[in-house]
Amino acid sequence: MGQAETLMWGFLSCICVLWVSAATSNAAETLSLGVNWGGMSSHHMLPSTVVEMIKANGIKKVKLFESDNWTVKAFAGTDIEVMVAIPNDKLAHFGKYDHAKDWVKQNISQHMKDGGVNIKYVAVGNEPFLSAYNGSNLKTTFPALQNIQRALNEHGYGDKIKASIPQNADVYESSNDTPSEGQFRSDIKDLMHQIVKFLHDNNSPFIVNIYPFLSLYQNPNFPFELAFFDGGGKSINDKGVQYTNVFDANYDTLVWALTKAGVPNLKIVVGEIGWPTDGNKFATVGLAKKFYSGLLKKMASSKKGTPLRPGHLDVYLFSLFDEDEKSIAPGPFERHWGIFRYDGKPKFAMDLTGQGREKYLVEAKGVQYLTKQWCVFNKEQNKTDTVPDDLSYACSLGDCTALGYGSSCNHLDFYGNISYAYNMYFQMQDQDVQACDFHGTGMITTVNASTGNCLFPVQMENAGKRVELMSLTSMVLLSFFVGLVLY
Repeated sequence: MGQAETLMWGFLSCICVLWVSAATSNAAETLSLGVNWGGMSSHHMLPSTVVEMIKANGIKKVKLFESDNWTVKAFAGTDIEVMVAIPNDKLAHFGKYDHAKDWVKQNISQHMKDGGVNIKYVAVGNEPFLSAYNGSNLKTTFPALQNIQRALNEHGYGDKIKASIPQNADVYESSNDTPSEGQFRSDIKDLMHQIVKFLHDNNSPFIVNIYPFLSLYQNPNFPFELAFFDGGGKSINDKGVQYTNVFDANYDTLVWALTKAGVPNLKIVVGEIGWPTDGNKFATVGLAKKFYSGLLKKMASSKKGTPLRPGHLDVYLFSLFDEDEKSIAPGPFERHWGIFRYDGKPKFAMDLTGQGREKYLVEAKGVQYLTKQWCVFNKEQNKTDTVPDDLSYACSLGDCTALGYGSSCNHLDFYGNISYAYNMYFQMQDQDVQACDFHGTGMITTVNASTGNCLFPVQMENAGKRVELMSLTSMVLLSFFVGLVLY
């Protein structure tokens, strides 16, 4: 290595050291639970920053929604269990075995060396049989699952890494809302029976996403306390078995469906469970805290489980962060599932030991923010004729979900609503000056417009752009050092 290269690598090593955050781990105390880490956000933290935060909180398992190399390799050497994923729009591609074999080579093999990534599962699709998809994935999902597992087996990873399909709870149903009547949905019953037998034969788990919040959101007559774990409300009596919360009832409905499909002991993993904190009258920080407190206390009791499956529950919380680019077709709350805010700050006290202590999670370290400035409506312009179109534009490309009924910013006045929409667009556009024009009705201010529980955020620097800047800086410095040596 030449002098210039030595100087350059020394410089970069200094930069890397500055980015490493020391954190005290609570791993010995926390429950063996996982968390979902999605990527549908306008701005991202460095994967290394997120992994350090996960480690600092003692979280032992992570479920991803892709297999991006930059993200996955950040878990190297951590021993955190990782579930990588193949999105629904790629399932048809893996109908050919050669494609599955190539995918395993490119996305699994490179991480399997000593000190590599502890990959536990491959998620083939994500809720591909959701009723709303109208059967669009019925012909592609099972062949993809078979080929991915076969490829894992032939690469020698089959004993360690299992493929499965994260399913929405709507793949099973009950004619009278009791667990014992549970069976797989009539339109996919034969296919589901084939899939669960395949999972059984390969020692793979059934992964299911269960959301008690949605029971409350979708049904105005749903008993409120049944969505939580505290009891004291209406219960479900199923042939003498009492269910005091909808999670247990939902889970055991699946157990009955598996039993009727001939695989009564198939392992179940709860791939997603959580409670949103904004975007609906039931999506609040207080109710999220109530829900998680009950769930974690339940998990801490080794004998709890559910009536049909007492014992340990395998659970992944949903989700790690809020995601400001998620589809809001199911509801505005979709962008607010995070136990952390977009910038890695915890939203509420949450004790991962399940002991109910009033303690906050460890926040992300070293997060860099954009300039402390906001875009708001300029009242002095006395111009509102373009506001309806500007507001619609800002909300279509920004995130206005906090303005809805029952949401955190629902109390704002007319001008406050406009300012909130303008600012969200402005921040998501990296505070570009032109993103605060709005036909002359917007203005940039250094006065924080937040009020009460309504946060007008300042966006963080995007990790991708930070890396690009580092690369550019590295090239400039390398040229400088080479110039010095040649001179």
